[in-house]
Order: sequence, then C-alpha cells, then structure tokens
Amino acid sequence: MLAGLAELGNAYLGFLNFTSIVYGLGGALIGICVGCLPGLSATLCIALLTTLTIKLEANNAILILICSYVGTLYGGSRTAILLNIPGTAANAASCADGHALALRGEAGRAIGIATSGAFTSTLFGVLCLATVTPLLAEVALSFGAFEFFWLALFGVTMSGSIVGNDPLKGWLMGALGLFVAQIGQDGLYSHDRFTFGWSQLSGGIALIPALVGAFGFAEILTTLADPIERKLVEMKDSVLPRFREIVQYWPTVLRSGVIGVLTGLMPGVGEDAGSWMSYAAARAASKEKDQFGKGSIDGLMAAETGDMASIPGHIIPCLALGIPGSAPSAVLMAAMIIHGIQPGPMMMIEHPQFVYDVVAMTTLAMCSILIFGLFLVRPLLLIMRVKRTILMPIIFLLCTVGAFAGASRLFDIYSMLAIGIGAFFLRRHGYQMAPFVLGLVLGGLLDKSLRRGLVLSDGSLLPFFTRPICIAFASITIFTMLLYIPAFKSAVKRVTSGIGAQLTRCFAR
Repeated sequence: MLAGLAELGNAYLGFLNFTSIVYGLGGALIGICVGCLPGLSATLCIALLTTLTIKLEANNAILILICSYVGTLYGGSRTAILLNIPGTAANAASCADGHALALRGEAGRAIGIATSGAFTSTLFGVLCLATVTPLLAEVALSFGAFEFFWLALFGVTMSGSIVGNDPLKGWLMGALGLFVAQIGQDGLYSHDRFTFGWSQLSGGIALIPALVGAFGFAEILTTLADPIERKLVEMKDSVLPRFREIVQYWPTVLRSGVIGVLTGLMPGVGEDAGSWMSYAAARAASKEKDQFGKGSIDGLMAAETGDMASIPGHIIPCLALGIPGSAPSAVLMAAMIIHGIQPGPMMMIEHPQFVYDVVAMTTLAMCSILIFGLFLVRPLLLIMRVKRTILMPIIFLLCTVGAFAGASRLFDIYSMLAIGIGAFFLRRHGYQMAPFVLGLVLGGLLDKSLRRGLVLSDGSLLPFFTRPICIAFASITIFTMLLYIPAFKSAVKRVTSGIGAQLTRCFAR
C-alpha cells in the first residue's frame, strides 16, 4: 500500500514540469476541438495523434493521447448542447436536456453543468483507476499461455456487444481483425502466412495504417457522403457553474460515476452505454421525471457524468488484462504496444510505474478540461463554424502522412487507403470498425498464446479446458455467446426471475 502511494506520488511529481503540462494541455485542446466537430470521434482523434506522436517518448506520447481521449468526449457535449447533434456517440444522451436549456437561453449554464459533471466524474474514475488496476493486475499474474488464449478470445467475443443489437456483425468483424493480424510472418518460426507470394505482406499489415484507414480515411468518406446541416444556438449567459447546483446534485454525480466506471469495466461496452444508463438511473430516482427531456439539470449532469467516468473504467481492463473496454481504448492500447509497452498482467512486473503514470496523465487531462471548459469557451466555439470542405482535406493529409511516417513505406499508404475504402462500405451496411480493431489488436496475443500452449502441452488441448482459470474464462465466453440466442436468453430470464421470486418469499418470511 505504502509502496503504491510512493509510486503514485512519484508519477505526479514526474509530470509537474513545463513539457508535460504543455503536452497535456495541447492534447486536451486538440481533443476538445475534434469533439466540437460533429461526426468526428475520439477513436479518430487518437488514431491520428498516434501517427503524429510516434517519435516522442512513450510517456509523452501516451499523455497526449489520454488527454485527447478525455478532451474529445468532453468537447462532444458542446455540439450536443448548441447544435442538438452529439459530437461523439457518448454525448447523445446530453442532447435532449442540454439543447433544451440552450433554447431557453441558458446555453452557458448547460456548458457549465457539463464541465462540472465531467470534472467530478473523471476525478471519481481516477480514484478507481489508481486502486482497482493494481489489484486486478495482481490477480492476473497467475495467467499462463492457456489463460492468455482465453482472455484474448473473450475480448474478441465481446466484439458482439460493441455493435448493440446485431452481435453476428460484431463477431464477423472481430474474426476479420483476427485474420488480418495473422498476415505476415508468424511470431515463433517466421514462416510466411497469407502473403500469396507478395513480399510486401511478409511484414504484415502495420497497426498504424490499419487504424488510420479504419477510423480516419473511412470517417472522411462517411462524413463527405452524409453532410449535416448545423444551426448553432448563440451563447449569451455565463458558463461558470453555480456551486449550489453542484452540491445539490451530488447523489447524481456519485451514482452516475459508479455506473460509468462499472460499464467501463465491461469489455465491449462503449462510453454511450454509461451515459444512457446513468441518465435512465437519474430519471428513475428523480422526483421531477416530467422535466427530463425539457431542460433537466439532473438529466444533463447524469449524462455527462456517466460517459466521462467510463473513460478511466475502460482503461482499467486495458492496463490490467490487456482487453480494451471500447474502441478508443483499443486504439490507445495499440499506441501503447507501438511504444513498447505491452498492457496486460505482466505490466505490473515489466512496467509497474506506468500504471501510476496513467493515473497522473488522466488527472492532468481532468484539470485541462476544467481550464478550457470554463475560461476558453467562446474561442473554442469558433471551431464549430469550420466548413467540412476545408477540414476533410486536412484530415486526409494527416492520415496519409501518419500512415507513411511509421516505416516510411508507400505500401503502408496503400494499406491505409484499401482498409479505409473497405471500412467505408462495411460501415454503410451496418458493420462497425471497433470489433475489427479489437480483433487486430488481440490477434497476436491469441495466436502466440495458442501456439505456446500447444508446445507446452505437446499438442494436447486438455490444458485449455482443465485449468481452473481456463474453465472460468471458457464458461463466461460460451455463456456470453449463448446469451445472444433468443431461446437461451428467454430461458435464463425465466430461471433468474424464478430464483428472484423464491428469494423474495424467503426474505418475506
């Protein structure tokens, strides 16, 4: 305990320098600007910044990415309030009450509420990040090759939940990501796989071009294909939040913070789930349910608290288990791998200080959004007036430069364009890219763990199903997949409702 506090203190002291503060503020500012542009996402922002920060030291690069992650989700609340268009999917729940307040002439008040909710919930998430991650990582230290296989497979299985009501599309995209991860020379014997005699493919599909293509170039094509008309509500009142309102709604902040962190801990559940679940819980507990959707302070506070608290929640399984909780955290995990930091159970042995560094980075991001959210509101709103015909070519240029910068290969640019065009058409038919990235990131771990396990067991599959932790992961994975079968799901509901009724009668006696 004392050793952990000492490492946490060293992490905070390590970032109290001019360079780190500038990087943190700059990353948060870029994130807020991206969040203020409807249609752009935190995933796109992190993917582009990964290419631009590849030459920086690992800590500085990850600092910029985490600050941009937090900044993008916060910046998306601006468009939700002033345009009634969520800047990111996580801000959709903020549209109803936030825009209703703006139409009443209280746009500044709504932004102030969103800022205070974002700050307090991120603070709560940081506390959970600092305490839960080391404990979870210690439990995961007992994992071997057999357990890592099931852990990676479980993460890919969760891709079904990322796309909501159509798990089959999520699993197909996760499988596609696994396949793409196998292209090139294998990790044990350097044998070419799926290269079809093309020497350029021997090195595999590089992670950065794949990320930039799937989220950057595909986002450009999608945005240009579906232009959005925007009507900006003018902001005339002050953004400084009223202290009375913050204190008055502390139960909402605490409840939504817990919901946000818990949803973040579940792999495959995005930030929007934390936002909507927090909003629903606030409405259920409120004495003024009729005000929700008409400018409820409680509703707006719950929505913004839930989505921002889920960010540290998503980072916890990413660091401790090597399973990203959402699409942005999947790209963040890929960036860590690119910079030589392998998230997962071994992190507390190989890079024990890094976990506490991430806590300090998230704290700096939290302070950055508070500064920009309260004192630079009006200048930041100018970014919302930038025309897409100007913005999209700039983003395309960044995508091209970023894809080329990693290894200085033209093949990486071609890979980025091919994956981007494929992703665009897949998205038009309801296939999301988050499961693809999940499969791509976890593909290497799954492949190596399976092959190492088979080597250790002399080709026997029994250890994959007989070791205690493997049995637990296999059961959870199979149960999760069966839950998407309607008949099985109905049977589970009947059983759980019957058990609940029996318990109720027992306690009633």
